[in-house]
Amino acid sequence: MTAEIKNNILQRAESLFLKYGVKSVTMDDIARELAVSKKTLYQFFENKNDLLEQVAEHNFSNDLFKIEEIKRLATDALDEMMRIARHILSELARIQSPTMFYDLQKYHRELWLKFEKHNDETVFQHIKNNIERGVSEGLYRTDLDADIIAKIYVNNMNLIIMDSHAMQTREDRTRLFRQTFSYHTHGIATPRGLELLEKRLTEL
Repeated sequence: MTAEIKNNILQRAESLFLKYGVKSVTMDDIARELAVSKKTLYQFFENKNDLLEQVAEHNFSNDLFKIEEIKRLATDALDEMMRIARHILSELARIQSPTMFYDLQKYHRELWLKFEKHNDETVFQHIKNNIERGVSEGLYRTDLDADIIAKIYVNNMNLIIMDSHAMQTREDRTRLFRQTFSYHTHGIATPRGLELLEKRLTEL
């Protein structure tokens, strides 16, 4: 029961941060949203920063679980990339506050660096593995440098995230991601891969 309560707090707090940004949400706001006392919150978290860090770790764990599930279910490298793209789109759609990442970068620098490390290391490795899989399946070009292409992909994702505070609507962010994804996959696919890609892009 205690684990369920904590998990519920993490999920609801994350929703508030995504909706209003990090800076403007207080422990009072979170307690009010959950209809609990602040004393209850402090049984699980030392302060707002501790709560925020645990929300981030919770999000990282869920993201890794989802990516591993995608890799298990994907029929080929392009299918894997399409599934990852749909996952990213669903995560972008949850961000309602344009200041979310700006707040992290400015007011919670240490946590922001952890977020960057997650992208630069974990996401990078997944994309690199996907590229190597696609090459072996004949869907991606054999002349690709997997390290460089994965790095470019991660940098593009970081650009989308950093532009989130400038791009006010979810539609803007979705359009930017779709174009970035199309640019990435068209640049690495073989003729056979492109044929499959054109059939599947309508599913994105």
